[in-house]
Amino acid sequence: MKRGNDFAVGLTMVVGIAVIIGATLWVKQADFGRDRSTLTARFREAGGVRVGTPVVVRGVRAGRVEAMELADSGFVVARMGLDPDVGLPVDPVVLLNESSLFGEWQATITSRDAVGRDPDVLRQLQETSRGGDVLPGATLPDIARLTAVAGRIAGDVASVAERVQVAFDDQAARELRASLRNFSELSTVLSQTVREQSNNLTTVSADVRGGVNSLLRSAELLRAVSERVDSSTSRGEIRQIVTDAGEAARQLRETGRRLLAISEQLGRSQNRLESFLATSDSIARKLNSGEGSLGLMLNDPTLYRNTDSVMRQLQGLLADIQRNPRRYINLRIF
Repeated sequence: MKRGNDFAVGLTMVVGIAVIIGATLWVKQADFGRDRSTLTARFREAGGVRVGTPVVVRGVRAGRVEAMELADSGFVVARMGLDPDVGLPVDPVVLLNESSLFGEWQATITSRDAVGRDPDVLRQLQETSRGGDVLPGATLPDIARLTAVAGRIAGDVASVAERVQVAFDDQAARELRASLRNFSELSTVLSQTVREQSNNLTTVSADVRGGVNSLLRSAELLRAVSERVDSSTSRGEIRQIVTDAGEAARQLRETGRRLLAISEQLGRSQNRLESFLATSDSIARKLNSGEGSLGLMLNDPTLYRNTDSVMRQLQGLLADIQRNPRRYINLRIF
């Protein structure tokens, strides 16, 4: 009986030890008989990451942190074990961040292009970039820090709200209503102006359309003239026109020479006419002044009277001859 009790106690102890060892290995996520690939990353600080922290690739758990140590240069170096069939993204980096509200952390392997534009994260990645097989890493702010920042932001918002409440009194409300009323009036004026300008733009567009149509018609006329000129050139009409124009110019030059000769002859005739007129004027002045026989005849009234008397006597003689022809004509017939 005593031996049976001892055996039960011993068995219980063995089972308890086995359970404790299994739980310890389960907590530490120990793997037996599985080959893992090792990956090393550098960080400025490790945050809440410990040995056994899961490693996530594309949202899927692909390994765990196996070791962490401080480097001489002030960095934290973490060695991670990954499943052998896990493929890393292009240009990989490691981000340490909280995975839940209970303080659990994880190491996320992602591409550098997917990090975003957070200046603090980019600075950490730049500082931890070393090249080779060591990946650069950055630690994201934990929830406590984000909560503190959110608290400060909430306080700032509350302070701004209090200032707005103090500034927005009844007078500010009346001024705001007046501003809204003025804005409404301004909108009405702008609407009227827009309608008027729309009418003006319609008129201007019609004028522009008419101008464009005129330009199109002018272009058509110019094209037709160009076609006619091209056709005339091909048939030799332009050459004939140029020849005729040359002949006309030659005739004009000949006519000009003839007109020049006629002008010279007219000049000489004008000189002769002027000489004749001068001589005639001299003769007229002499006749008028009574110089010479003709001048005396023209200017002496006695000659006119004597001539008139002779004409009367001659008329009387002719009348007497008509009355008495035998007195003057003696006609004898043998």
